[in-house]
Amino acid sequence: MTIRGRFAPTPNGPLHLGSAVAAVASHLSARHRGGEWHVRIDDVDAARAVPGAADAILGELERLALPWDGPVVHQRDNIERYRAALALLEREGWTFGCACTRREAGPGPYPGTCRGGTPRPARSVRMRADECIAFRDAVQGEVVIDLPAETGDFIVYRADRVHAYHLAAAVDDGALGVTEIVRGADLLASTGPQVHLQRALDLPTPAYAHVPIATTAAGAKLAKSSAAPPSAERPAAEVLRTVLGFLGLPPPPGIDDPAGLVDWGTRHWDVARVPRVRRAPATS
Repeated sequence: MTIRGRFAPTPNGPLHLGSAVAAVASHLSARHRGGEWHVRIDDVDAARAVPGAADAILGELERLALPWDGPVVHQRDNIERYRAALALLEREGWTFGCACTRREAGPGPYPGTCRGGTPRPARSVRMRADECIAFRDAVQGEVVIDLPAETGDFIVYRADRVHAYHLAAAVDDGALGVTEIVRGADLLASTGPQVHLQRALDLPTPAYAHVPIATTAAGAKLAKSSAAPPSAERPAAEVLRTVLGFLGLPPPPGIDDPAGLVDWGTRHWDVARVPRVRRAPATS
């Protein structure tokens, strides 16, 4: 079986140190076993895409010596694939129309208001979610996600006529034949809905590894939403040394070029050395 990993950034800003951790970890994991590494731009929600961000992210991956296989996939090109998946779910009885506004649905798990039908026009489409998802994460260990208690019936087609992230990701990972997903632990909760969709759509379930979230010294997540500085503002070798150390693989002195650092990290990759918990990366 060909190992096939992927990195799937949202083009709503430049790559920062937190997302570089996910990119490097997924790249090293796949390459360590001679596998493929693909890049997908998660731009199904065109309203969130920042002009030029996708090109900036790809340029930063090249600067960090993280080459990918095959063409870059854009979710915006896969709308017909999502429509077909949504139609299949509807035929199989997995979905129902929901008329609830965000306020009516409430802040917690969806209470099932429209499960039995609604006299009002449906605004969105929801996926029935009655199971617990259990899996072994290569970093986080045994994970159980109780969908009824944690999400309830979740949205697969939004009120603004956009296919939801969970559906798009599950469909695209299946189409590409992804065998492993290495990403940040902030997306751990997304795994339950995505595995549920994989099962309903008869798609294979990849192996998962959720690496720790990079934070500021004060404990805030490094993210575009928190104005984390772009990784491009620092020398590439410095970024890679910081990321490798964060992943439990501090490289030895004397390797000064990005390609050499990535090669060293590929040869020495060991998921057992990756810490579980979120923390601030030590800067070089």
